[in-house]
Amino acid sequence: MQEYITLLRKNANYRNLWFGSLVSQLGDWFNLIAAAGLIARLTDSGVAVSALFLARFLPLFLFSPLAGVLADRYDRRKIMIISDLLRAATVAAFLLVRSPDQVWLFYFLTVLQFVLSALFTPARSAVLANVVDKKDLVKANALDALTWSSMLALGAFVGGVVAGLFGTTVAFMADAATFLLSAWFVSRIVLAPIERKTGQKSGGWLNFVDGMRYLRHEPFTLGISLAKAGGALVWGAINVIEVAFADRVFTLNLGPIGEALNLTDIAAATLGAIYFVTGLGTGLGPIFMRRWLGDRPRRIMFGITLGFALLAIGIFGLGIAPTFPLYLGATLVRTVGTGTIWVFSAALLQMIVPDAFRGRVFAFEFAMLTLTQSISIFAAGYMMDSLGLGVRQVTIIMAVTGVVVFFIWIAFYMANRARVESKETLVQADGVESA
Repeated sequence: MQEYITLLRKNANYRNLWFGSLVSQLGDWFNLIAAAGLIARLTDSGVAVSALFLARFLPLFLFSPLAGVLADRYDRRKIMIISDLLRAATVAAFLLVRSPDQVWLFYFLTVLQFVLSALFTPARSAVLANVVDKKDLVKANALDALTWSSMLALGAFVGGVVAGLFGTTVAFMADAATFLLSAWFVSRIVLAPIERKTGQKSGGWLNFVDGMRYLRHEPFTLGISLAKAGGALVWGAINVIEVAFADRVFTLNLGPIGEALNLTDIAAATLGAIYFVTGLGTGLGPIFMRRWLGDRPRRIMFGITLGFALLAIGIFGLGIAPTFPLYLGATLVRTVGTGTIWVFSAALLQMIVPDAFRGRVFAFEFAMLTLTQSISIFAAGYMMDSLGLGVRQVTIIMAVTGVVVFFIWIAFYMANRARVESKETLVQADGVESA
């Protein structure tokens, strides 16, 4: 871990960006555990839980095009600060939801929160390449993934316990406070003025079209920007499936623990344990993959391929696991795959996409990711509630979908091997010039 510590110590801008993510993500997982538990308690419906995740993801799809244009035209640091401050106010308003007839308000506030997140995320992804040298991009993305996952593990576990002991109020208050702290850290980042040439002096919509035209002429970059979307078509459903497993299948496994702690919501604690293992896999997986494979584009592509394979294998494991410990083991395999796909595809895009288009490319990536994730989430809820399929049956269906996505990626990988080599040459040459 020494090289990651060195990066934080020597790069003050990245350090502040990282600290902001650290505290904000800790609160996010408090929020998710509390929100899932609250909706499940107020509605007792799989569709309602699916609707919660759709409320979190669809705004990211709908508003990401606008967010990408803003990230390429305006001060990315200011966009992040404003988004954090407004999200703090929005999350604080969650405390108004007290009864089933107020669930609509909870959904509305969730949509508003993630509209603001849609503004924040492309700006943050683009800023990372402005504050970190190209040779350190994979390292920084791996550390970001470890941070996200560590906060998932810690935030989900502690959030589940807090929700069980004290209810949802404390969790939502903590999340609001972390957004304020994140805004303070981001305000300490100093960015050099950047001249952004978009190719034309046009309105926001045409600027977005200009970014899509860039992707159309760069099919390899387009394929990499769709890698997360392919994975999300599979892992999106797992968000709903995990809640169902925690609420209906494995809750009793924690019965003695729940009684000892006097938990009021054992399902929330069970879900927290699942998210704890998810954090370990998505955080440590990319670290070990990078240690094994290195930072070269060809090895990054191979790592993404391994990620898709592990994703499918892990979901098959979820579907057949007879006990909670084996379910957690399958979760670990699955999340090593998803973490590797996430980190390696983001780092490769930051290496090969010019700064003038980076915000829009990451906005497109994020939009497609949230679209396929939303489709997957809706499908899982529909299959369980409307078609009457069991949670294990739905899990196996998603595992088969993962195998299909894996073979599509293999076809793309084999068709673009020459392009990968040419991109690697360009990245290495650019690294020499920067040095």
